[in-house]
Amino acid sequence: MGVAVCSLKWEAARTGSQRIVYDSDGYHLVRFPYEESEESYDPWGMHDPGKAYPDPESGLIVPSHDGWGTVSALVFWAPDSRPVEYRARFVRDPLGSSTGYDSTATTDSAPTGGNQFRTYMWQMFVRKDTPLGLKVTARASGDVPVPAALTLAEFKLAVQTDVHVPE
Repeated sequence: MGVAVCSLKWEAARTGSQRIVYDSDGYHLVRFPYEESEESYDPWGMHDPGKAYPDPESGLIVPSHDGWGTVSALVFWAPDSRPVEYRARFVRDPLGSSTGYDSTATTDSAPTGGNQFRTYMWQMFVRKDTPLGLKVTARASGDVPVPAALTLAEFKLAVQTDVHVPE
């Protein structure tokens, strides 16, 4: 059983906080520069290091194989009293460059009394060359996106490559 893996990590300590800039869907595509570190790993070439952070394409993992994919993410939000809800979703083709925007596994949560740390995981069929992204939003009452910032984010894909992907 073959598995292809891509692991990305971004942290504010290297580049400063990542300000949330909302797309037309009210979400922000989290960006990831590819930097050699203990968490960044990409021997299958699924994250283009030529797409410089903070270019939107620096937020993409492009599967190198068709298969059964497990996507996971870690998000640390900067302390802020405005949001009453945090959301995240995984999106196939978040920039609309191949198969069309297709979000899945949207998750929402209320702020806790301390810092806002979130983890997410989902499993789905993935296709070679259909990009995947992690999108997040912070919402105020009335479902209105509010300015917010991230201090750390990780985005990972593991593709089980010997699985038949239905058409």
